[in-house]
Amino acid sequence: MSAMPALTSPIPVYFLVLPDTLLLDLAGIAEALRVANQLAQKELFAPRFVGPGDSVPSSIGIGLSGILPLPAALETHAWVVVCGMRRPEEAVHTAPTRAAVNWLRAAMGPDNTLCCVCAGALIAAEAGLLAGRRCTSHHDHTGWLEARHPAARVEHNRIFVQDGSIYTSAGVTSGVDLALALIAREAGAVVAARVARDLVVYIRRTANDPQLSVWLSHRNHLHPVVHRAQDALVADPGRAWTLAALAQTVAVSVRTLSRVFREETGITPQHYLEQIRLGMAQERLATTRWNMEQVAQSSGFSSALQLRRTAKRHGRAAPRELRRATLA
Repeated sequence: MSAMPALTSPIPVYFLVLPDTLLLDLAGIAEALRVANQLAQKELFAPRFVGPGDSVPSSIGIGLSGILPLPAALETHAWVVVCGMRRPEEAVHTAPTRAAVNWLRAAMGPDNTLCCVCAGALIAAEAGLLAGRRCTSHHDHTGWLEARHPAARVEHNRIFVQDGSIYTSAGVTSGVDLALALIAREAGAVVAARVARDLVVYIRRTANDPQLSVWLSHRNHLHPVVHRAQDALVADPGRAWTLAALAQTVAVSVRTLSRVFREETGITPQHYLEQIRLGMAQERLATTRWNMEQVAQSSGFSSALQLRRTAKRHGRAAPRELRRATLA
């Protein structure tokens, strides 16, 4: 059974472009979305570049033009990406930024996703969108953010933070990490991993970034054989995989696959497959009314008992439903 979600129509993605926008903040996410469209061979994401002015200087001096006016309203499920800028503590007091703040405050709805890169979190905070929310920003700006907006729950030393439909990142290249996580959420882990390989970047997962799902763990490598094996397992975790079948799928010997998989990920293919199946089971528990046997069998386990034993062996903290089933 595939773990990939199905997008029925392109997601509108509005990039808010302000004077002195950090070019890498803007281009990093935009390029990741472009590559996702290219690899999927269809338009998953529809980027639009909007702002208070039709042309602005970027952080490196080159001009950005063809910027569309700020829309009066956002489509349901549209994203807004707010990038950082040079000297943001000063920029928040300028007329273009105040216009953007007012627009954000009025336009953002509960069904929209807000993505802030670097000092973009400062703009969101000015619009009142981070009050009571966990968030982060570039390490140069978190102190200012805390002082000016004490209601924001600022977290330090984080690649990015998710709180509901609001995502904030540490800035610069961490915007790409954020983009990869969002691509995985909407288009599946296989597409996100392929985008990372195309951009030649790691998909990062650390203890400080629990919001990244199991579908992206053990992907911090660039080995094509191991990525192909992981892609195959993620695409069909319910299949009765054997090591020989997986090796045949990726066109290497069993010995080679076992060796390179452990070298690159630190675990065996079987251990990785069990993690994927556990992740699928947890998603089923959270999103369906199925009983434990249905959840187990739909996730590739032979029974609820095997699911519980696998979860215990992996040291997983069982969800409430799983704990109830265990006690029963």
